[in-house]
Amino acid sequence: MALKKRERRAPVGARDVRLYPELTLDQALDFVISAKKVEGLRERTLTDYAKHYGYFLTWLREFHPSITLIEHIDIGIIRDHISYMKYDRVRYEGHKHISAEGQRVGLSDTTVNIRIRTLKAIFNQLERDELIEVNPVSKVKLLRQDVDLTNCLTDAEIIAILAQPNRRDFVGFRDYVGIMLMLDSGCRVSEMLGLRIGDIDFQTRFITLSGEANKNRKPRMVPFSATVAKLLLQLIDENRQHFTTDRLFLSCFGDPISANQFNKRLKYHGEKAGVEGKKMTAHVYRHTWARAMVLNGADPFTIQKMGGWSDIRTMRRYIQMDTEDVRRSHDQFSPTSKFIKNRVDR
Repeated sequence: MALKKRERRAPVGARDVRLYPELTLDQALDFVISAKKVEGLRERTLTDYAKHYGYFLTWLREFHPSITLIEHIDIGIIRDHISYMKYDRVRYEGHKHISAEGQRVGLSDTTVNIRIRTLKAIFNQLERDELIEVNPVSKVKLLRQDVDLTNCLTDAEIIAILAQPNRRDFVGFRDYVGIMLMLDSGCRVSEMLGLRIGDIDFQTRFITLSGEANKNRKPRMVPFSATVAKLLLQLIDENRQHFTTDRLFLSCFGDPISANQFNKRLKYHGEKAGVEGKKMTAHVYRHTWARAMVLNGADPFTIQKMGGWSDIRTMRRYIQMDTEDVRRSHDQFSPTSKFIKNRVDR
């Protein structure tokens, strides 16, 4: 692909003049995707790059149609786009299943930050490959977010949810086993739904997750309980009666199920259980598992290894205590009670 070069303005007396190609907005993405493929990024990540960048291009063509080259994008354009996403973008606009009344204005801070991260990754790659002179996102920061203390399920909510799936029905039993496995092992939903019989050792009660199956590409072994082992054996036996595949989590037609499909099932069971004010996704179950492990006495480094986090700081975001946990811990370990007790003993 022939690209028109432009010269970078050099100070008087400078000898070296670096040339930068005049990339269109679409060409810039093509270069980034090619580079990221060579680096080994997963196909899902590359798809997300294209999708989030597509949202940015759609906005540019509507509000800044004169911008056609990647070099024309500056920090002002980026900040304008962030402001639009936060305050003016209509959520679910044009969605065929969501009425206009349910389409609120302004994306969540989490969504905005996800798209900022994508833009940062794209422009940083262009800068590293010396395809742009100035990186417009180098000084852009993520939005500050309040810590969400509602992203874990309580014991009562879990009991109510587990009572919802019809365990005499294939789909209901599959959902029940999946929920129990997530609460027992802390597996990511993609890791769980990709499991095959050969990944499970029922003698040692360990699941082996290959690097290919993991988010961070690092293989790990995940323990599971005897109760969950029995449920998994029952699910395997049920699958063998109807299907020939060695996958564990299947649809009623024997097809692999996606994370989106399973999350819809979790939402369905959560609504039936009367759980309100919480997102019913597999990620919430992972948060719940991490929090429960801490409350039950597991040390942070063990949790980090089982959960597959490369950085313990990432794990900390998963472990959030509600007010009852804080009160219980304070009453048990507050030093003042010790001082008062010693004074009474005297």
